[in-house]
Amino acid sequence: MLTLDDFDYHLPPELIAQAPLAERTASRLLVLNRGQLVDKAITDLPALLQPGDLLVMNDTRVLHARLLGLKASGGQIEVLVERPLGGSEVLAQIRASKSPKPGSRLLLEDALDVEVLGREGEFYRLRFPGEAIALIERHGRLPLPPYIEHPASAADEERYQTVFAREKGSVAAPTAGLHFDPPLLAALTAHSIATAQVTLHVGAGTFQPVRVHNLAEHRMHRERYYVPQATVDAVAACRSRGGRVVAVGTTTLRTLETAAHSGELAAGSGESDLFVTPGFEFRIVDVLLTNFHLPKSTLLMLVSAFAGLDDIRAAYRHAIAHRYRFFSYGDAMLIARNHAV
Repeated sequence: MLTLDDFDYHLPPELIAQAPLAERTASRLLVLNRGQLVDKAITDLPALLQPGDLLVMNDTRVLHARLLGLKASGGQIEVLVERPLGGSEVLAQIRASKSPKPGSRLLLEDALDVEVLGREGEFYRLRFPGEAIALIERHGRLPLPPYIEHPASAADEERYQTVFAREKGSVAAPTAGLHFDPPLLAALTAHSIATAQVTLHVGAGTFQPVRVHNLAEHRMHRERYYVPQATVDAVAACRSRGGRVVAVGTTTLRTLETAAHSGELAAGSGESDLFVTPGFEFRIVDVLLTNFHLPKSTLLMLVSAFAGLDDIRAAYRHAIAHRYRFFSYGDAMLIARNHAV
C-alpha cells in the first residue's frame, strides 16, 4: 500500500524558480518516454509531437484574488477568494489572528465593505458591495503561490497568466500553459497539431500538501470545470485519425478524465474532486505536459500514476541533479503514457 512518504523528496531551495525567464519559451523540457529520459527545450515541442495529435489547454484566467484589510476591531486580515459564487458572493480563505464572526464586516484594500455571512467548511462565505468578480479585479492583488517570496509585480501580472487565458475564475495559474507564446502555438499549428480548450478554475487547495499518511483518507478540494462540445468533437476526431490527446497541465488532465468518468468524454460543466493516484485508469489523455510538483502533493501523485512511480522518482532525481527549475515558474516535463513521444 502506498503512503504519503512514497511521494516525498528533497528539493534544494535554490531550485524553486522565483521569477519567470525572460522568454516564455526559454524553459527546459525533460522528456520521459518508456523509462528513458532526454533533455530538451520547450521550443522542441512541435518536433516531439506528431501531426494529428491534439493539444488540449486550460483557458482559465487568474483572478486578483488576494485582498488585504482590517476587521471592524482593527485586526489585520488577508482574504484569498477561493471561488466566486455569482453576483456579490464568494467563498474565501481568511487569515487572521481571530476568526471573524458571521455578521461582522471587513474593510478590504481601503475600498470594499465586505460582510461575513458565515462558514462553509474551511471557507468563509462573503458578500461584496456589488458584483464580486469586477470588484476583485479592480481592487485585489495577483495571488502568487506561497513559495514565491516576492510580492506580485507588473511582470507577474503578465507572466502569471497564460497567453490563452480567457475565463476568469482561478486563484492559481495552470502553470504548464505558461510556457506557450504565439510563435510556439503557430509552430504547433504548422506541424498539423490541433488545439482545443477546457476550463478548470484552479483553487488554492492545489498548493496544499496531503496531511494524512493513508492516502485513502485524503479528501480532494473541489474545482469547477467546463468541457465544450467542440472539445469533445476534437478528441473524437483525434482518435479517428490515430492521433494522441496531449494535456497541457494536470488541470487539463483532471478535467478530461473527470468528464469521462462514465466511460465516454461528455460535454458540460460540473465540479471535479478527482484524486488520481497510482492504479488510476486513464481514459482520455495519452501525453502530459506538466511542470515539476511539490513533495507530498496530489499533483505529484497524479504524475506518478500517469508515468509510474519509479519513473517519476528517477525523473525528479535527474531534474535535481541537472539543476532544472521547479514549480510554477520552473521548467517542464513531457510524459508519454502508452506511446512513444
